[in-house]
Amino acid sequence: MATAGKVIRCRAAVAWAPGKPLSVEEVEVAPPKAGEVRIKIVATSICHTDDHVLKGSLQKVEFPVIPGHEGAGIVESIGQGVTSVKPGDKVIPLCLPQCGECSFCQNPESNYCQKTHFSEPQNLLPDKTSRFTCKGKQIHHYLWISTFAEYTVVPEYAVAKIDAAAPLDKVCLIACGFSTGYGAAINTAKVKPGSTCAIFGLGGVGLSVVMGCKAAGAARIIAVDINKDKFAKARELGATDCINPQDFKKPIQEVLTEMTGQGVDYSFEAIGHADTMIAALASCNASTGVCVMVGELDSGAKISTDPVLLLTGRTWKGTLLGGWKTRECIPKLVSSYLEGKFNSDLLITHTLPFAKVNEGFELLRAGKSIRTVLLF
Repeated sequence: MATAGKVIRCRAAVAWAPGKPLSVEEVEVAPPKAGEVRIKIVATSICHTDDHVLKGSLQKVEFPVIPGHEGAGIVESIGQGVTSVKPGDKVIPLCLPQCGECSFCQNPESNYCQKTHFSEPQNLLPDKTSRFTCKGKQIHHYLWISTFAEYTVVPEYAVAKIDAAAPLDKVCLIACGFSTGYGAAINTAKVKPGSTCAIFGLGGVGLSVVMGCKAAGAARIIAVDINKDKFAKARELGATDCINPQDFKKPIQEVLTEMTGQGVDYSFEAIGHADTMIAALASCNASTGVCVMVGELDSGAKISTDPVLLLTGRTWKGTLLGGWKTRECIPKLVSSYLEGKFNSDLLITHTLPFAKVNEGFELLRAGKSIRTVLLF
């Protein structure tokens, strides 16, 4: 490409400080260094985690920053030594890298990676410098991928090459939200056919859990949310029961236990609140129940619970990106999407031009959207 090796000037949404709306600015994006890939982002969707970033509730994020982590694009140029992608390839930047070399990556049962932001900050690229500048200031990366920019530079091990036939404005959801929820049911909980499941929170991730439970053959899928406007979509995606905790005098875990006799086989918390984490744990079967923590709590949040909940045999576990080894599995999920194995398009409620990014966040906060896709 004619732009290879040159600085690119393009639009990006910059968060200058916590609690402020995003500002669409012209930024300079430096060429990729060795082991890096510069990607032209075609579409990016808005995930609730990006809203946590804007509010300043995630400690490891440094401002000013370009958020966004649910995107899809085309490789513009590559740095020295990059072999897995070439200019023109369609790709998904990965918010969970797969370096392939650490002990986690080499364990077939793990999808964690030593390069993830839980192990080391990702506000700058691995060489501890940024590729973004705006108005003469260095701008931080977010999770190394910063998809709210028309061009972004990422390490090669945080890029997955996908099928050339993939529609980028649809498969961007596979970068985070859809894969996280769907995999939480299939990989992390390993939902069995004929089982009973409860999902707390019916945003994009929670609804993807519903889809995963249905695909796994669950007989009863109970969707739980205080926003009853989400119930029609939940039913469309496979929920058999929809309940609003505000309709009951007693705690929701008691309601679920009564509905199911002994509690559900699998419960999922896809909100990120301590109280719903405990309710989800208490609503699964005391002996063989499995509760999966999918939502991300604010930095510094603590959960206190009665240890007897676990002593009786329950399993309480977390999931990162639905347990998928990202560079291997994200391309396979895209292929499954193209084969019609699931329809993640049903999660897309709004499509907006990139300039209206703040409007997209307003829709999310008002509970009016599931996923808004922004197009450059």
